[in-house]
Amino acid sequence: MEPFSVSARIQSFRHALRGIWITLSTQHNAWIHAVATTAAVVAGLALGISRAEWLAVVLAIMAVWTAEALNTAFESLCNVASPEFHPLVERAKDVAAGAVLISAIGAVAIGLLVFGPRLLSLWN
Repeated sequence: MEPFSVSARIQSFRHALRGIWITLSTQHNAWIHAVATTAAVVAGLALGISRAEWLAVVLAIMAVWTAEALNTAFESLCNVASPEFHPLVERAKDVAAGAVLISAIGAVAIGLLVFGPRLLSLWN
């Protein structure tokens, strides 16, 4: 194992930021997540949600972005491992995409629980 190096840590951050950029620039669903993230943060600020509610919202946002990034990485690896169609690779990609959908549905549920009552009270 190499000794600790500040320059190596900086390089690690550069790689991670490049990975985020790759996800944003190559995945259409990432743009949907970006819009939803922005809407959730703006709504949270505008509606004055509590610290505990922010915790839930931030965890939901983090779960969706993590799932999307892992799905993107997994799809890239699948494409290298099996450039031609293979039913098991298709199955694996579908399962990974399903994980993103599960996290997005969970985020919507959290959003409804946190923002729903506040939004309803604005119209009552």
